[in-house]
Formats: sequence, C-alpha cells, structure tokens
Amino acid sequence: MSSEALKKRKSKVLRSEGGTPEMKRGRAEGDQQDMRVYSEEVELDGRDPEQDYVQYKESCESLATLMSEIQDLKANGAKEGVEQRRMQSCIHFMNLKKLNRLAHMRLKRGRDQTHEAKQKVDVLHLQLQNLLYEVMHLQKEISKCLEFKSKHEEIDLVTEEEFYQEAPQEISRPHLTKNDPHQLTLARLDWELEQRKRLAEKYKESQATKEKIQKSIEVKKEHLRSLQPGLHAIMQASLPVQEYLSMPIEQTQKQTEVARHLPPPLYVLFVQANAYGQACDKNLTLSISGDVDEAKALSKPPEDSQDDESDSDAEEEQEKTKRRRPTTGGQLDDKRREMLKRHPLSLCLDLMCKGNSIFMSTSVWKLGLILHLSFYYLMNLNIMTVKTKVSTSTDLNTAISAGDLLKSDTLLSCLYTNDQGRETPNPANRYQFDKVGIVSFADYVDELGHPYMWVQSLGGLHFPSDTSEVCAELSSLSASHMESSMKLLRGRVQSRLALHKQFASLEHSIIPVSSECQHLFPAKIISRLARWTTITHQDYMDFSYTRHVTEAGLAKDTDLYFMGVVERGTARLQAAVVLSPRYPEISPLFSLCLSWKGERSGRTDDNLRAMESEVNVFKNELQGPRPGHQLLTNQIARLCVCLDVYLETEGQDDSVEGPREFPREKMCLRTVRGPNRLKPFKYNHPQGFFSHR
Repeated sequence: MSSEALKKRKSKVLRSEGGTPEMKRGRAEGDQQDMRVYSEEVELDGRDPEQDYVQYKESCESLATLMSEIQDLKANGAKEGVEQRRMQSCIHFMNLKKLNRLAHMRLKRGRDQTHEAKQKVDVLHLQLQNLLYEVMHLQKEISKCLEFKSKHEEIDLVTEEEFYQEAPQEISRPHLTKNDPHQLTLARLDWELEQRKRLAEKYKESQATKEKIQKSIEVKKEHLRSLQPGLHAIMQASLPVQEYLSMPIEQTQKQTEVARHLPPPLYVLFVQANAYGQACDKNLTLSISGDVDEAKALSKPPEDSQDDESDSDAEEEQEKTKRRRPTTGGQLDDKRREMLKRHPLSLCLDLMCKGNSIFMSTSVWKLGLILHLSFYYLMNLNIMTVKTKVSTSTDLNTAISAGDLLKSDTLLSCLYTNDQGRETPNPANRYQFDKVGIVSFADYVDELGHPYMWVQSLGGLHFPSDTSEVCAELSSLSASHMESSMKLLRGRVQSRLALHKQFASLEHSIIPVSSECQHLFPAKIISRLARWTTITHQDYMDFSYTRHVTEAGLAKDTDLYFMGVVERGTARLQAAVVLSPRYPEISPLFSLCLSWKGERSGRTDDNLRAMESEVNVFKNELQGPRPGHQLLTNQIARLCVCLDVYLETEGQDDSVEGPREFPREKMCLRTVRGPNRLKPFKYNHPQGFFSHR
C-alpha cells in the first residue's frame, strides 16, 4: 500500500474518533469563548479603553515580529521554532479578537446612550414647541380682543352736551351715567334708537307724499303723450309748406339739438357758418355727422356708480395687461392713437361754386362744382383739421396735366400766405409728440386732415406763430373773416376749375383766348404749342435755365410745375412754368430755353430774357377780365407771338440761297435797337405793329 493511501485511511479513522487534536483544541476554545460572552459585558465596565489601546498596539507589534521571524526561519530552511512561534501568533490573534469585540461593545453602548439622550432631547423639544404654539395662540386671542370693535363705534352719535340737553331724564339718567362710561354709552345708544324710530316714521310719511306726487306726474305725462301724435301729424302736414317757403323748421331743430354736443371749436364754426349762410350765401349748406351717443357719453359727467364700474374695469384691464405683458412698441402705438383721437362728431360744410365761362376753341363750357369740407376736432391736441372733396355736376374730361389741381392735398394749400397745413399750429403739441415718439404731424395728415391756420381761426382757436402774415390775416374770428375765407375758398375752386379746362385744351395744342383778350394778340400767330405736360419739382430744379429761379427761392414744394413746348419750323422753345397755388393772385413764372442754331436761354441771350419779361414782368397787360383766370393762356399766347417776332426779325445769312425759313409777317417799326440788339416784342393795338418798350 502506498504512502498516500495510508494517509487517507488515517484521516478517516481520526474523523471517526472525533477529529485530530487540533480540531478538538479548537472546539474546546470555542466552548470557552461561548462561556466568556456574558462575562465580557461585565468585564467591560472595569477595563480602561486606554489600556486596551496600548495592549492592542503591543499585540500588533509582537505579531509583526513573530511573522518576520517565521519568514526568516522558513527562508533559512530551519523547521525548529516555527511551530512555537505559530502558537504565540495565534495567542496574539485571539487577544486582538477580544479587543475588537470589546471595542465594538463600547461603540454599541455609546450609540445606545446617544440615542437615549437624543430621544430625551426630542421629547423636551416637542414639549417646547407645544408651549410656544400655546403662547402664540394666546397672543392672537389677546390681539383679537384688543382690536375688537363694537358696532356702536361705527354709529355717529350726538355729543354728550347735546345728549344731556335733548334726551329726556328717563333715558339720560344723569345721576348714573355721568360717573359710569358704560352706562353713558348705553343711554346714548337708546337715545339714538329713539331718534331713528321717529325718523323712520317721517320717512314713511314722506314716501306716501312722494307716491301721490308721482301719480299726479304720471297722469300729466300720459296727457302729454297723447298730444305727441297729434303734434307730429301737424308737423308732417306742414312739411310741404316748409319746403315751399324754404323754412326747414324740423330739420333745423334736429340739427340744433345735435349741435349742442359738438366740441366748442366746432360749435363756434357751426354758429358762424350758419349765420353767414343765412345772411350772405344761400348755396352754403351745413350738416353734422358722427356718433351722437358717443358724443353724449363724452359730455356726460361721471357718476359714482360709473366710477366704481370704471375702477373695476380698470383693475380688470390692468390684470389683463399684466398677464399679456405688452411690448414697448405696442404701448407707444396705443398712446399715439389715443393722442390723435378725433371727436365723434364732425361738421360738414358744402360750398356750391359755379364755374365761369371758359372759351375752349369755339365752344363755351360752364361747370357747377361742390366743395365738400369736413372739419374735425382732435381732442387731445386741441386743434382742428379739414378734409376736402370735390364733386362736379358733369363729368370732366380729365386732362393728364390737371391731375393735381383738384386733389384734396393741394386744393387748399396756401389759401393764406405760407399756410401749407402740414404741421400743427399748436406749440404745445411738440412736447406731446416727443412723449409718444411722433416725429412730424405731416405723416398723419392723410388720415386726420390738414390743420390750416384759417381753420383754427374759424373755430375760435388762436396760437402764436412765427409767420406774421398769417397771424395778421387770421387774428380773430369774425363775420368779416368768415366772409373772406368763404370768398377765398370759392375763388380757389373757380380758378382750379378754370385751369382744369384750360389744361384740357392745352394738351390738344389749343390755346384758348376769350373774346375780351383778343385785342392783346395779332390776328395771325404762326408759332404753335406742341406739348403741355406736368413735371416734378426735382425735374424743374435739374434744368440749367431755371437755376436763377430756384436760387431766388421762387420755386417751392407747394407749387405746381409744367413744361410747355412751342414750335415753329426748326425752332423749338421750351418753357418751364412755376404755377403757385394762389393763382391768379400770384402769376405763373416762365423760364425759357430756345433750341435753334444751338441752345440759348435767358442767361445767355438778351432777347430771350426780354421774352421772359414780356410774360413775367408785364403780366398786368395779360390779366384779362377779373379775376384773371385767363392769365396763363394769355401768357402762353404772348409767348407764341414773341417767338414769331424773334424768328422773323433774326438776320438771314446771305450766303444761303433760297427763301427765308421765317418770312416777315409782323409789322415792326425797328427790327433791333441798342447795343444789345433787342427786338420789338411789344404789340400795339389797334395799329397792329410791334415796337420796343
């Protein structure tokens, strides 16, 4: 049998007998340890933790020393002493385990003590919180008691002096109440109750009297209501008589009733225009348009209930605005709209104008035109504005160049000197505009209307202005000013209507000349108007031959600009015309440029300068019958005559054979004069010859 088999058999025998000696020794130590568990808890109270810590360090050092010795012995191959040191190491291990158990037991005991202390602290803290809560509750109850107000404190009782003077003895009881404030208060309350009972009886009696009076009022109202249908029938039956006698009484009453709700400036204009229409102009009609109910709401004084409602509405609106958080741009737009808000009512003034006779070729045209003026009042800016509209009795054959004549933007421009109606005349508005970011009122003119100075004067508004001429003409509101303004409006419309018809003829190369002005021109005029068109202000400024006009400040943004071309043969004369809005009070201004054998203008040719003088300087000769609506066409006709004289009196080159391009058909006393070789442009009637001025 091998050695391994013997070893296995020996181990089985030992297990059957109870194990090896080491195993028996281990079990014995375990039994002894179990017997020591209880004694260690008792032993723990008598042991010093510092001594245990010192013993722990000594055991660790000894164990480390034994381990190093065992390692050295095994390294040298010596087997003696290893087993002994191993037994000593086991003893140290057992000592360390005991110390470990003791340390854990001390830790557990410390934790248990800490936990018990924390529980005691928690119980005490909870008791403290309960006591604090009870204190706080008691303080609240005390403050409620101190702040308590009885109902009798809200009652306005009579003074003590009045109480003792007026109250009977059985209620006042002076012997008891003068020394006891509580009894005094009770007595005063009893007297107040007694007075209120008396007042309640008086109230019932007054209510009964009021009901009787109301019943009598209702009976009278019913009687008046029964009269209303009869009166209405009488008024309806009298309408034909009112129309026949031109006395619209009912319509006037309704209009007067509505006019009460107009703002003061519009009401002043309404009164003045109505008086002027009745006294001087039957063709002037007035009407009021807008929301009357909204105007009544503006003029109605606020009530307490309405204030409460408005406060609640304002709070709701404020809450909404807080919720939606509007942007800065949206707030400014709302402020601008509020600042530029117009009054709900507006005044409409219709001015009927009859056009003068205008000779066009061989026919006479007469037109009727109605100028509609709508006056508005801007409540926050305290200014008035006007919008215009023109309607004609017949359809106009609209000329292309006459497109701006009857436009609302230019029709009333500069009715008075320098009154363009683009900016607000109220100086205070400038500061209001700065708050809401409005740069210029001109941006809102198309929507709100033009704030002319004469409009403010018609409404009784007066503001200081840098333009002295306007202030002099619009110094006050009066009947004479109303009359002058209406005459200016009527004259402006008639002049624009005359220009409209003249432009329609000029665009067809026809220069209309009335019979009253035939003597101003010779019978035969060869030069003809080839083209008549409108141009812009910038186009006019770009011409080289108009520079002297622009430098003199005679060409403004408010003026109208036109280009006329007069031709005869190879000669072509361009005439740039500046037409003022106040035509014919301010005459048109012509600047000339001749294209013939080169290009010439008034700045390079003395004769062209003389031709400009004929139409610009000597305009009084061409004015014609008042009010001078034929001035423009007469100036153009004079320009054609002057071109004929210029070309016919021009010297001909003898080296050129053939007939003259421009044969002399005008009779001239002298063809040229002076060192400047000026030509005779003045026409003498009835002799029919031309001479120098």
